[in-house]
Amino acid sequence: MPKLEDIRDRYNAARELCKKRIVVCAGTGCIANGSLKVFEALKNAIALSGLDITVSLKSEDPASHKPHDVYMIGSGCQGFCQVGPLVTIEPNGIMYGHVKPEDAAEIVSRSVVKDEIIDRLLYQDPLTGEAYKGPDEIPFYTKQSRTGLKDCGHVDPQNINEYIAHGGYFAARDAFTNYNAEGICKLYQDSGLRGRGGGGFSTGLKWDFARKEDSDKKYVVCNGDEGDPGAFMDRSILEGNPHSVIEGMLIAARAIDADEGYVYVRMEYPLACSRIREAIKVAEDLGILGDNVFGSGKSFNIQVMEGAGAFVCGEETALLASIEGKRGMPNPKPPFPAQKGLFGKPTVINNVETLALVPVVMQQGPENFRKVGSAKSPGTKTFALTGHVANTGLIEVPFGTTIREIVFEIGGGVLDKDGKINNDAFKAVQIGGPSGGCLTSEHLDLPLDFDSLGSIGAMVGSGGMVVMNDSTCMVETARYFMTFTQHESCGKCVPCREGTRQMLELLEDITQGEGTEETLELLQEVGNTVKLTSLCGLGKTAPNPVLSTMRYFRDEYEAHVKAKYCPTKNCKALTPIYIDPELCRGCTLCKRVCPVGAITGEVKQTHVIDPMICIKCGACIAACKFKAIS
Repeated sequence: MPKLEDIRDRYNAARELCKKRIVVCAGTGCIANGSLKVFEALKNAIALSGLDITVSLKSEDPASHKPHDVYMIGSGCQGFCQVGPLVTIEPNGIMYGHVKPEDAAEIVSRSVVKDEIIDRLLYQDPLTGEAYKGPDEIPFYTKQSRTGLKDCGHVDPQNINEYIAHGGYFAARDAFTNYNAEGICKLYQDSGLRGRGGGGFSTGLKWDFARKEDSDKKYVVCNGDEGDPGAFMDRSILEGNPHSVIEGMLIAARAIDADEGYVYVRMEYPLACSRIREAIKVAEDLGILGDNVFGSGKSFNIQVMEGAGAFVCGEETALLASIEGKRGMPNPKPPFPAQKGLFGKPTVINNVETLALVPVVMQQGPENFRKVGSAKSPGTKTFALTGHVANTGLIEVPFGTTIREIVFEIGGGVLDKDGKINNDAFKAVQIGGPSGGCLTSEHLDLPLDFDSLGSIGAMVGSGGMVVMNDSTCMVETARYFMTFTQHESCGKCVPCREGTRQMLELLEDITQGEGTEETLELLQEVGNTVKLTSLCGLGKTAPNPVLSTMRYFRDEYEAHVKAKYCPTKNCKALTPIYIDPELCRGCTLCKRVCPVGAITGEVKQTHVIDPMICIKCGACIAACKFKAIS
């Protein structure tokens, strides 16, 4: 294979000949909002302007080594999903949001040709109205510490030359040429890198367990089965920087002397699947993957396996069973996969984010990596920030960052029920998805890391973070997550299969107004039992959303069972329908459509609904022309 230095230098020389670089976000979110149409419109506008453009800069292509006015690429997720489609113009450092195809001509004529800034396309602070030129100024970016995501959103995920030009594959080469397996395992133990998939286990220690196993065959598996509602961290990395994951797998393979690897991705991520497949192929073509890796005499090959979307396949033993062609169901441990994993051979399983950080650790060195984050949780963590927050998107912050910093600074504040920023409306954050727990205002200044969250019954999980305002019913939130968990239970063990079903039925009783104080006691008891006795980690954490909301919002549960009332008026069965006497005109229309005769009142007099008779069908609400009924 060619020397990495030659590829890097040739590519950078070719890029230096390009006067401007336009980066259009081509992650799933921006594509859904029309970014590919924006890309084509910009390309056409540049061509019409007479500027010379290239969209394929390859170090080995002689055509790349001539001057170009514009070099244009489609990147992976740039993170700020709230304002996509995003277009960045370099070296000016301009970022435009909510870009439409009809904006293309103006962008080219003003920002590309004349270096002017189009104010209406800049991000504006929703509170102050202040406009920000680009990522170097926008608080959403400046308050982050993007390490694993550093190149995601900046490099062309379909151009291996660009990845190498940013220092890619140098760490893998170093691992294969300057380290033995034991030395790599020690390096990562010293770094303190912990798995970002939820468990937080030491990456170097996991590798060392597999290294010590005597076997003729070993495997490295990338867990890309990201099934948490509201989570899109792994998908975004696979789409935006797939070579970082491949490089992480190469280093892991060297650490345990594996010669084969699998990337397991759910089939609901078609863009991630296609980009990782393409990245593997070009890495093979370049000689980075395959036989005699970096002249070491060792081989490593990678296959992509698409999962069918079962949440339980995020559990490592269920994932391995799925790769083997079996039904995805967990197995008791020990033996652990590092001892007896895929096809009965020692196997290392790391999630996407962990593997993307592996090259970073080797590039920085263990000491420098430990300078960021907390003592027991070094480095950074990505979160998918969603819910009632002004700025939603993909973020990366050092471990130890507080919820207050994430929600109120990076997130731009909490949105109230009217969609306005009002931080007093903050109610809770669900962290860790259906396996996590709810954090409240009393936890706003809690440093987020594996240990601090574990101490209060929550968990980092894969990194989903859903912000909720005071219009959210926490009982309904618990019911939603339990519906998901119960539906996704593989059914192998009784506690999870039957326990989650019983918990869901108890929650439905509560939200339907049929719960009692005994229901709450039974819900707590069943939740604790499921947590203690389930077979796998997913079953053991399934009750977390219920138990945490019962702990911190007990008064809301009690209102549902004692007063038969939903304080947030989200549970239809517990929200009485009411006629506002100031708005009622006595037209009798509501009375005439009520199927059970619950409404009384004479013509031109205020009508009244009897809550004991009302079945809450909503017919009266739909019929009222004066919006007097709610």
